[in-house]
Amino acid sequence: MDKHTEWNREMSMDRNMDRQKGFTLGELLVTTALVSIVTAVGVPSMSDFIKNDRLTTQMNTLVGHLSLARSQAVTLAQPVTVCASSDLATCSSNDWASGWIVFVDADASGDVSTGDEILRAQEGLPGDSTLSSSAGSAVTFDDRGFAPGAAGSFSLCDDRGADHLKSITISQTGRVRRGGSISCV
Repeated sequence: MDKHTEWNREMSMDRNMDRQKGFTLGELLVTTALVSIVTAVGVPSMSDFIKNDRLTTQMNTLVGHLSLARSQAVTLAQPVTVCASSDLATCSSNDWASGWIVFVDADASGDVSTGDEILRAQEGLPGDSTLSSSAGSAVTFDDRGFAPGAAGSFSLCDDRGADHLKSITISQTGRVRRGGSISCV
């Protein structure tokens, strides 16, 4: 290849590179519009996803603590109670959303007393979640894992109301299952 042909090829490449230095105004406007549309559609659904995930996590935490209480009651052959607690040391509340504790209830009093061991404590639910119970302010499992007198349901809601309600039911036999409640309190 001679020098003249090589020089022409380099000049041609330089001219092509000069024409491709940026975006045109039209390309920039179309790209901005597409990003705006995708963001407008995606952000609300992401918010719902986060709220649904928060409710599921909160309900799973409660179910986990109820299951722990039941299994420990059988293992230790002693009553174990889960009760609403705002101070995480005593059964001091009727508001389950403010927190709860799981404790070995050696004297079967339904409240934390001398000699009772706190197994778990859960701080209040974050955000605008509400947790109510038709089972009262405490659920006690006996040495067989039964929950006599504590049958009822728990309802967990957020600011979206009953359309996104999560609920569980506790039977007299201590079984915890999904569903049961249809309203937020």
